[in-house]
Amino acid sequence: MLTRPSRALLLALLPGMAVLRSMTVPRGMAVLRGMAVLRGMALPRGMALPRGMALPRGMALPRGMALPRGMALPRGMALPRGMALPRGMALPRGMALPRGMALPRGMAVLRGMAVLRGMAVLLALSLGPAGQAAAAVAAPAAPGRVILIGTGGFTWSDVSPDATPYLWHLLGGGSSSTNSVRSVNPNTCPVDGWLSLSAGQRAAAPTADGAATRNLKEPCPPLPAVTVTGSHATVEGWAELEKAAASLRFEADPGLLGDQLAGAGIPAVAIGPGAALGLAQSSGEVAAYRPVDWATATLDSVHAALGDAKVALIDAGAVRDPGDLAAGEASPGTSVADQVRAVDDRIATVATGLDDQDTLIVAGLSDAGMGSRLRPVVVTGPAYGPGQLSSPSTRIPDLMQSTDLTVTLLRLAGIDTTDLGLGGALLDTEHRPNDAAAVERRHLALTDVDNASHEIHPLVPIFFYGLILTQLAIYLFTWRVWRREGATLAQRTRAIRLVHIVGVLAASVPAATFLANLLPWWRVSHPLPAIVGAVALFVALIAGLAFLPPWGRHLMGPVAVVGGITMAVLAIDVMTGSRLQQSSLMGLQPVVGGRFYGMGNVTFSIFATASLMLAIAAAHQALRRWGRWAAAAVVAAIGLLTVVIDGNPAWGADGGGPPAYLPGLAHFLLALLGVGMTWRRGAIIALVTAGLFLLVGFLDSLRPAESQSHLGRFFDKLGTGGALDIVIRKAEQNWGILISSPLTVLVPFGLVFVIYVLLRPTSWGSRSLAGAFERVPTLRAGLVAWLIVMMIGFFINDSGVAIPAVGATVAIPLVVAIASRTLLEEADA
Repeated sequence: MLTRPSRALLLALLPGMAVLRSMTVPRGMAVLRGMAVLRGMALPRGMALPRGMALPRGMALPRGMALPRGMALPRGMALPRGMALPRGMALPRGMALPRGMALPRGMAVLRGMAVLRGMAVLLALSLGPAGQAAAAVAAPAAPGRVILIGTGGFTWSDVSPDATPYLWHLLGGGSSSTNSVRSVNPNTCPVDGWLSLSAGQRAAAPTADGAATRNLKEPCPPLPAVTVTGSHATVEGWAELEKAAASLRFEADPGLLGDQLAGAGIPAVAIGPGAALGLAQSSGEVAAYRPVDWATATLDSVHAALGDAKVALIDAGAVRDPGDLAAGEASPGTSVADQVRAVDDRIATVATGLDDQDTLIVAGLSDAGMGSRLRPVVVTGPAYGPGQLSSPSTRIPDLMQSTDLTVTLLRLAGIDTTDLGLGGALLDTEHRPNDAAAVERRHLALTDVDNASHEIHPLVPIFFYGLILTQLAIYLFTWRVWRREGATLAQRTRAIRLVHIVGVLAASVPAATFLANLLPWWRVSHPLPAIVGAVALFVALIAGLAFLPPWGRHLMGPVAVVGGITMAVLAIDVMTGSRLQQSSLMGLQPVVGGRFYGMGNVTFSIFATASLMLAIAAAHQALRRWGRWAAAAVVAAIGLLTVVIDGNPAWGADGGGPPAYLPGLAHFLLALLGVGMTWRRGAIIALVTAGLFLLVGFLDSLRPAESQSHLGRFFDKLGTGGALDIVIRKAEQNWGILISSPLTVLVPFGLVFVIYVLLRPTSWGSRSLAGAFERVPTLRAGLVAWLIVMMIGFFINDSGVAIPAVGATVAIPLVVAIASRTLLEEADA
């Protein structure tokens, strides 16, 4: 629900963001009158607002819009009267503003371009279904008991009919997934996994010096001791655990799971020390605890320990890899295979004899040592048959994260989690055959997800170092060619033609890194040459298309093709589930767990750069044929499409992308129309951008928790302190990347190249770029727009310097290609 501080902040920042009355979106869209969003807007057919959703007093929905029974409108949410903008605003035909609203003199908004109308389309899309998450509904309460067996340290590759017969049996009959166990640190210790389950958010146990963050080579803190008093117990050191969780700014609340179960009067029991940590209440007390000795445990003793509990957490022990432990951590004394076999026996001991109405969750919660992998999860029960688990938090088949387990346990226990901000429960997407061949295919799919994420992770730094060296080599080679003296015209022409080809090839690399995931490179024994070969294949295909006639013979033809293909690849990917981004060299890393769907920061940088380069090329053609208004319309259309795809919570779900992109787009449009930028116009653009961001977040926050993206959750936290924690955490990440990322090296070299080779008046590059500016009038405005987007993205996103550095890997090679082609055309002339 929308909090009062969030409503107040929205109203304070949106006084000039009234959406004009004449603006229209698809029929049936419901929007709030009091928010100055247009009358006549409606939600898509069949879309219902969740029960209990509150709208302001006095707000009216369009005629014919029916709300669910019991929906109430909260008090006190109204926009102030008399809103005004500066004088002189010129708007598209048919648009009207309230009296007194205006923009600075001379600032024209494009006729017929419908940029603002396009923003209304964005709002419509932001209310649409959010991919998989939109289809998710609350998991029904389990008719029987809910039992979670927590373990960790092994992968789906360790599961087989011979090594782990019972886990293989569960795989055939239950819903399964891989689990991103990432909590706070690069590797997740058993204590971190259980603590995150308790809090429903990422958490970590403190080290000996009290810090919640630790170096990868530091040993894992042990599970805290449990003091038993009768059937009750207390987790020792609970205050230190809470303090460490609070210091991480993830809003982790250790004890949430235990508090919710106790508050609902649901009997629950913890068996084993890890389970005690997971089920402890915020006081550190465990209402019902049973120690367990797996060496002597029997079916009867375990089921006697379960008693009449509705919910049970059982610690089956975590597998620890003796060859991957940090110095100072005790070795388990047995091999990984023996430990996995023992865990399988313990699972069989618990699961054998469970009632058909019981729900069993077997979850890998932690890593095996310093390395990080995806861990197995399988669920059986009345609501979970053979097939995949669906996670609203990842929106990716066969991939979930540990924090999904907390809300799943509570939902299965019959507890409403709407107000807890935990997202949605794990769901069984569809039942599939469970014959031997089908189980083998299911196992292969799960191992593919884990192996791809495992193999790509160590290759990412190698790739980026190689990318940096390649870019620097291109800069040096270009400088050398353009500075070359004493060469004949034929020699210079050959060298410049080679520079042109190299520029197009280099700019094709980012899109190729995503397309490489169309090939199962991770299945080969040597993944590095395999993925390099896959990337090279797609680079050749993209560049080959760019050089094909007739467009390949034109100055901006290859630029348009590379920019268009790159934009299309990323757009289609986010609109279809972000599959290509998963475990890719420049995409999302499931083992890192920073983001699982939509546009990541690096992806946004590539996407925004590609769209602006495409806009430069397309506007150039429109300007030549139809004039500046047509060129501006083309740029607006491409820019609006970029914002919709990037910002829509159902697709890109990118909070930092549109606020960075829109000011650059606005500058591009004004420059094309010959309108200068002033401080007042810049302030208005900033206000509209901030208002649009908040409005999209507000609309996203109105959707059910299962369907919300991080935009809606961030909006709900405005004014409560939670949003500030997010901002501070991202600022810390930005600074950390700035001082540690190898991409930082690329930025000063790129700037030196641009200044010395392209902008220095006496250089060949400068003369070629000046010629390109004359031949392509849209180029200068487009490049300035790109710089604006990259600089704003640098400051407001947690990836920091990575945004301009990665964007430069597309933009600078294409600029080099344009400048080189200009020299070739001049030589031919």
